[in-house]
Amino acid sequence: MARGIAHVVERSPFKLSQVLTRRPIESVHGMPGHNLITQNIAELIENSDLLIVCCGDPIHVTDVVDQAVEAGLPIVTMDSEFHVTTGSWFVDKGLITEAEGDQPGCLAALRRDAIAMDFEPLVYGNIKGFLNHDPSESDMSYWSSKQGLSIAQTTSFTDGTKVQIEQAFVANAFDADIYWPGMLGPSSDTVEEGSQLLADVANQRNSDSGKNKALSDYILTPGCPGIFIAAKHKDYCRPYLNYLKMGDGPFYTLIRTFHLCHLEVMKTVRAVLEHGDVLMNNSSQPRVSVATVAKQDLSKNHFIKHGIGSFDVRGEAVNIVDAADHVPIGLLMNGRLKQSVEKGQRISMDDIELPDTLAKTIWKKLAKRAVEQGDVDNVSDKVI
Repeated sequence: MARGIAHVVERSPFKLSQVLTRRPIESVHGMPGHNLITQNIAELIENSDLLIVCCGDPIHVTDVVDQAVEAGLPIVTMDSEFHVTTGSWFVDKGLITEAEGDQPGCLAALRRDAIAMDFEPLVYGNIKGFLNHDPSESDMSYWSSKQGLSIAQTTSFTDGTKVQIEQAFVANAFDADIYWPGMLGPSSDTVEEGSQLLADVANQRNSDSGKNKALSDYILTPGCPGIFIAAKHKDYCRPYLNYLKMGDGPFYTLIRTFHLCHLEVMKTVRAVLEHGDVLMNNSSQPRVSVATVAKQDLSKNHFIKHGIGSFDVRGEAVNIVDAADHVPIGLLMNGRLKQSVEKGQRISMDDIELPDTLAKTIWKKLAKRAVEQGDVDNVSDKVI
């Protein structure tokens, strides 16, 4: 993605000034302007007017963003992993926004269009084609080679961690709810069928609770990439929408069947530079996080190199106030278990030893903020 974005910037009216990497510089191939590659964060910031982030490592990104915000740089991301882990900490400290391109940013753009047309969103939906909570290493090695992705990326897409991260981000950005831990994720033959099912659930939930909250969720529908919004409209519009082939209502499905990642990022860059526009962020008061769940029985002293894309654990969206002691999967890097955990168990802060990082410090503050906002009692001081 970084290479693709760099090529797009090079062909735009803007100038590619610097590219940050942690790899040996000589090992980076195919990046335009190879002489612009640096391993120095201060050098990157000094030579930039705007920072584009697309890393996927929340701990590293937190360090970079902290310094960029301090320097007053606007930041455009394609990095849901960062947002749901520590992104909320920076919302009130500078201009930081997710870009169009990946599913959350495309949902944000579709939401703007829907609201401009007076639709009332009921479901912010991600379309996923395949799910296997515990894929084998051999399968992931095959598919990562076939698709030109790392094994960790391929695994996080396959085991559902990525969609959990994206929809937790969407929930926080648009003050939506998740139905329960891990969301619903129904299978459907068509997007419209899945959309209608989730719209029924959201509508009934609002009716029972007296609230007016959209759901953030996903459907399993092979062969149709993209995102959708299930929405209501005013009664007067039903004959118009029926005539316009949207169906008889009362719920309507707005679908975007593509997301073109690096090709779309520059739309947000232009909006930021020209208007100071923020497409979406994780909000300063997040309510949803992505907890770490064991894929198998793990013994005491077991070392987990990374959480996202691991064969040991996967991510599951949770309400923070219902699981205040959980380990966000974006924080899990170079962790060692202090006690055994069982398959399917949510890993808590008491279960594992994590390195001290800025991201960990920030998360504890965000968790405390969420707990205080949610008025939850008796939360361990070890957690917050």
